[in-house]
Parts: sequence; structure tokens; C-alpha cells
Amino acid sequence: MKAGIAIGMLATRALLETGVPITHRIVMLGTTGEEIGSGSSRAAIEEEARRSDAVLVLEPSLPGGAVKTSRKGCGGYQLVVRGVAAHAGIEPEKGASAVHELAHQILRVNGLQDLGRGISVNVVQVSGGLRSNVIPDEARAVVDVRIPTAEAAAEVDAVFRSLRPVDPRTTIQASGGIDRPPLERTLQVERLYKQAREIAHTLGQDLGEGGTGGGSDGNFTAALGVPTLDGLGAIGDGAHALHEHVDIETLPDRAALVAGLLWQIK
Repeated sequence: MKAGIAIGMLATRALLETGVPITHRIVMLGTTGEEIGSGSSRAAIEEEARRSDAVLVLEPSLPGGAVKTSRKGCGGYQLVVRGVAAHAGIEPEKGASAVHELAHQILRVNGLQDLGRGISVNVVQVSGGLRSNVIPDEARAVVDVRIPTAEAAAEVDAVFRSLRPVDPRTTIQASGGIDRPPLERTLQVERLYKQAREIAHTLGQDLGEGGTGGGSDGNFTAALGVPTLDGLGAIGDGAHALHEHVDIETLPDRAALVAGLLWQIK
């Protein structure tokens, strides 16, 4: 991410020092909360985007240098099931297990997963029960959701909102939602990518495109209908892994590409 900041600064400096005519404003917005949901920065991001002709996201590229013309939306849900406690050995029939009920709900939620459509729904945390001899009266689960389109987001959200208990003695509460909309490959995104590809060709570069399951702050701007091109930052590999790295030699090439876009976007 620091390499992305350097690319943006170098691209802007190159334009200013070469003296090419710049007929529009260039705003560089840096935020620090993307990995934890952009809760404090989303409003600023969307406000700047509405005043902009295009948004260039200096997140790292896909491996090999391809930019990102689509990103999945991200969401999270919490399921809380409440049942009836009872002694597990003396009178278990008087209890209603929240753990059993949660297991039913997990199977239903898991059925939403449709990798062929790009929809992933994964239960990532589960907890429940107090002691080994008590029918559990509470159980919880956390669910990670990734969706490729706004339509798919609405489908998934509707199912979570309509969950009903199998055992009528229990209750279920679902909270959360899709907090980062998908970045879809719209016509505006496609046009911006083609412009970037032509600039890259002029610079002697090939510029591919692709999608990814992770979200960025570009998801917010694209959802507003503002042309957004993501992954214009550093080339490298291993995001969030021990082998995460940046190809330093390619940084000037990426800055030249960004400078070309900043100059030509109208």
C-alpha cells in the first residue's frame, strides 16, 4: 500500500514537472481503515467520488500486473440462537438446545453458497454452551459473505432476514449485512480499462484485467456509478502472506501508466 502512495505521488509530480496542461483537479485521498471496514472514511471517500470524473485505486495489481475491473462485495452476519437450558442427564427433554438449532441454521446458510455464480457463504466462527452437563440455551455463529453483484447481495440478505427456527422452542436473530457493495464491471469501468490499456500499449506494456474476491474502497465509488479502475498500484504477490512482496523495478512503469491516465481522463 505504501508503494501505491509512492506511485500516486510520482505520477502527479511527473505531470507537474513536464508542464503538460492539466484541465481538471487531481485529488489523492489516503485512508487507513480499509482492512477494518472503512467505517470512519466511507463518507469522505463517497463525497470525493461524487465530485470526480473517475477514481483510480492504487491497490496492488493482480499477479503479473493486471488491473482489477471487478471485485466482490463483502458482508458479515451474526446468528444468535436462544433455547431452553436443562440438565443434560436428568431431564434433557425439558431443554431446547441452541446448539442443535444453530446446526440446522448453518446447514441452511451453507446452502446459499454458489461458487459457480461467485457467491461464497462461509461460517467462520461458532460458539455455544456453558457446561458439559447443561443443554445449551445460547449459541452463536459468524458468517462471511462475498457476492459478485448487487442482485446476488439482495438474494443472500433476504435469506438471512427470513431465517426461522426448526425447533419452535428456540429463537433466532440475524444481524449484520453487506457492508461493502460489489465493484461490478460496468460499461464505465470497461471504458476506463480500455483507456488504460491503450496508454499502457503506448508505453510498451501489456495491461490485462481480472477480478478478485477481496474488496477495496473502490467498491464504494463504483457503486455510486463513478468510473473506477482498481489495482493500478504495485506489481507483486502474496497479499497478507509471509511472502508478500513488491517488484520494485516496475514501480516507474506503473507511475507512468497512472500519469497517463491522470492526463487523459476527461
